[in-house]
Amino acid sequence: MMRVLKDNFQLKGYCVRTSDDGEQGLNIALNEEPDLIILDIMLPKMNGYDICSRIRNINLDIPIILVSAKSEEADIVRGLNIGADDYLTKPFRMRELLARTEAIMRRRGSEEPATYKFGSCQLDTRKGTLTCDSQEVKLSPKEFDMLHLFLRKSGCVLTRDEILDTAWGYCHFITLHDIDRFIVTLRKKIEPDPNNPMFIHTIKG
Repeated sequence: MMRVLKDNFQLKGYCVRTSDDGEQGLNIALNEEPDLIILDIMLPKMNGYDICSRIRNINLDIPIILVSAKSEEADIVRGLNIGADDYLTKPFRMRELLARTEAIMRRRGSEEPATYKFGSCQLDTRKGTLTCDSQEVKLSPKEFDMLHLFLRKSGCVLTRDEILDTAWGYCHFITLHDIDRFIVTLRKKIEPDPNNPMFIHTIKG
């Protein structure tokens, strides 16, 4: 089932990390702080209830959807009481899980951080400014949109088409090669060494 979930969420544009045991899954959650966790209760090494409790006990505000074959009212109430945002019983329809996920993400969308910090830089989405080493760095509106996109999708692989659609929308005058030129310019503004980038990587293939 994990492979099916991963494939369906990736088709929707999500970056997905998976684990088939509870201890590893908890480590991923604590180290990477994902936007949302889909958590099976019956896992080896550490069950989903314990993982959810650990995450809530350290005040990590990550949305959690529990999925389980346990369908008794007591099981559902237990999951919600320890901090899960939703509980879905197996078997479930993939469209329903995706819809519940998207509903949670829409609610969380209004809570987007006002600032993104990376290296010595900080992007302020409310003021529309970028500072690096406490000095303001001038960005064009599209450079700002691209950097904002990269930070929101940190850890994801984005195609040129996805960058074009998100930052420009439908436009006759921008080509995929123009995207490359914008990225080169953006690297010069934010990377300590543009020839060996730390923040924006190009993956060929």
